[in-house]
Amino acid sequence: MSQLPPLSRREREVMDVLYELGAGTAVQIRERLADPPTDSAVRSILRILVGKRHLERKPDGTRYVYSPTMPVVRARRSAMHRVLRTFFGGSVEGAVAMLLELGEGDLTPDERESIKQMIDEAEEDGR
Repeated sequence: MSQLPPLSRREREVMDVLYELGAGTAVQIRERLADPPTDSAVRSILRILVGKRHLERKPDGTRYVYSPTMPVVRARRSAMHRVLRTFFGGSVEGAVAMLLELGEGDLTPDERESIKQMIDEAEEDGR
């Protein structure tokens, strides 16, 4: 798939909701937006996202169900690249340090071991 057009802040919020839901209607999406715009504004954003090829829509009775066109794994990778560039100057070390500093749901011994293994494998692969 070729590069998709960039998103505005509100379009990105809608995409975030849809990646969380997997798929959803305009009403479901609006319910999950912070400071939601009007119904017609949400529908307009959805039309724009379909036009930009970020979303596909399928009829479901009298409404449409929207879903992302980019697989979640690819979207996750793109989002992490954006976060690394924007907030950490591209530093993976800085991002990992921040995650550890946040300490949300402190790592279990198994998680620590798994992360160590990933680091060892990346080192072996020359990453």
